Amino acid sequence: MSDVETSDRYRYFLPITTRWMDNDAYGHINNVTYYSYFDTVANHFLIHEGGLDIVSSPIIGLVVESRCTYKAPLAYPDRLRAGLRVDKLGNRSVTYGIGIFKEGEEQAAAHGYFVHVFVDRQSRKAVPMPERMREALARISVG
Repeated sequence: MSDVETSDRYRYFLPITTRWMDNDAYGHINNVTYYSYFDTVANHFLIHEGGLDIVSSPIIGLVVESRCTYKAPLAYPDRLRAGLRVDKLGNRSVTYGIGIFKEGEEQAAAHGYFVHVFVDRQSRKAVPMPERMREALARISVG
């Protein structure tokens, strides 16, 4: 993973509105909040582009691995963009690359990845992802 992440490396973007509660006692967005942003952009994509129905889809994605590198502080009331791409696409899993950008900036303030493994909602056993979802993920793949 590159030490510098720029917005041109991402294929899908979602505006993120920071909230007062995102800040911690040190006056910047708390590290754990970035994982919420990661989850938000990936699931927004799956719902709006991949056909995921979060209430009744028989196949769901579970996060099994994640990482975040912090490059510059952000704080409420910053306006952000979350960038998403697919770094690796398998039949049952996907590795997303995710960057968090302050509005108007091209270099990520934070970047990282997480891995979704797709499972049967009831049994929690790994299964192939639905074709519509896989096709949508392929469209934002860089790997």
